[in-house]
Amino acid sequence: MNTREAIAFRIKQLCKPKGITPNKISYISAVPQATVKSILLGESKNPGTVTIKKLCDGFGITLGEFFSTPEFDELEQEIK
Repeated sequence: MNTREAIAFRIKQLCKPKGITPNKISYISAVPQATVKSILLGESKNPGTVTIKKLCDGFGITLGEFFSTPEFDELEQEIK
């Protein structure tokens, strides 16, 4: 799993238990639907920190909570 996949996975992981659709989190967080779709489909090359922060606000979590998962902890270094 790469960083983009981990971000998409985490967003889906946060939506599911709350019954939040990608369109709803887009609305709640004021992130354009096209941006959320692009992230979830792995098309967004670099979802920015501000975008991730807005999504976190929509989910009612911190950036730390968003990134504090085994998927992010296990990522390989991208700069070698």
